[in-house]
Amino acid sequence: MPIKSLIINPGSTSTKVGVFEDETMLFEETLRHSTEEIARYAAIVDQKDFRKDIILRFMEEKDFDTKTLDVVVGRGGLLKPIPGGTYAVTEELLADLAAGRQGQHASNLGGILAKEIGDSLGVPAYIVDPVSVDEMMPIARYSGVPELPRVSLFHALNQKAVARRYAGEQGVPYHSLNLIVAHMGGGVSVGAHEKGRVVDVFNAIDGDGAFSPERAGGVPSGALINMCYSGRYTREEAYRKILGNGGFNGYLGCNDMRSVGQMAAEGNEEAANLLEAFILQIAKDIGSMACVLKGKVDQILLTGGIAYNPSVVPGLKERIDFIAPVTVYPGEDELLALAQGGLRVMTGQEQPMTY
Repeated sequence: MPIKSLIINPGSTSTKVGVFEDETMLFEETLRHSTEEIARYAAIVDQKDFRKDIILRFMEEKDFDTKTLDVVVGRGGLLKPIPGGTYAVTEELLADLAAGRQGQHASNLGGILAKEIGDSLGVPAYIVDPVSVDEMMPIARYSGVPELPRVSLFHALNQKAVARRYAGEQGVPYHSLNLIVAHMGGGVSVGAHEKGRVVDVFNAIDGDGAFSPERAGGVPSGALINMCYSGRYTREEAYRKILGNGGFNGYLGCNDMRSVGQMAAEGNEEAANLLEAFILQIAKDIGSMACVLKGKVDQILLTGGIAYNPSVVPGLKERIDFIAPVTVYPGEDELLALAQGGLRVMTGQEQPMTY
């Protein structure tokens, strides 16, 4: 019997919803929420009932009988560091999502909504590969400052999904391969996947690796300290320079890579230089991960929205294809990745992880 799953992926101003039969999408929708609607709630967790009602109304509009669902899967949020996998939504997991264990983000609602809807239908609820997946080897955590250990916060859902996809296409288990996966989107993360575990990764959020359309990545630390103590910026303003107003946004006031490519093609020298710098920094990150894997790299995978960009991928290949062959998986199909995670557990391919 095919498994029917409801997939919930909350974002800051939208909730993406999909219904799958095994790996086949029956329908999907991005349910958008206005700034005014979101502003009514003091905390993200307070949006729960508002978003749940919208999801259930949408299912009614699609004339879909929710009683035919077998499982509900939500996007994982900013939980404590945990190994990758599919996790049953337990009371402890719910408490950490509600509290924002590593920060407040709309994705924290994914597991909460999955659990409430799943319980109402009498079906299990899961989350899959949240951004807090942490499989780093101990020596990768040292930063040089004891109070500032390197942390694992990255695009785990998409990185793990494309790694499994590549392994499936080769007819081999994911845990038999050494892969380098570079996710290139609003943020950039590059991970070393050694036999199914991400043993090192550049933190995609606030201070590691390549810059991105709106994040600064690694910056000169002494200069950053001087800037923060210059008296010119509040703490919040300084942080926004790292996350939100960094990268291409900081230099060009633009975080749309298509527009940056067009600017470069029309002769904007700064845009052209930034594109080359972006490619160089990601190539350096990939080279670093090749060292982590001691040069034993089966394949390099490029993914995320920027993997569609014709200005980036060819230049990147020129700098990295001496390391290993390159496969490109443009975009990130998060709904499918979540459905696949739930399906692996429902069909017995994997055991659910315990939080």
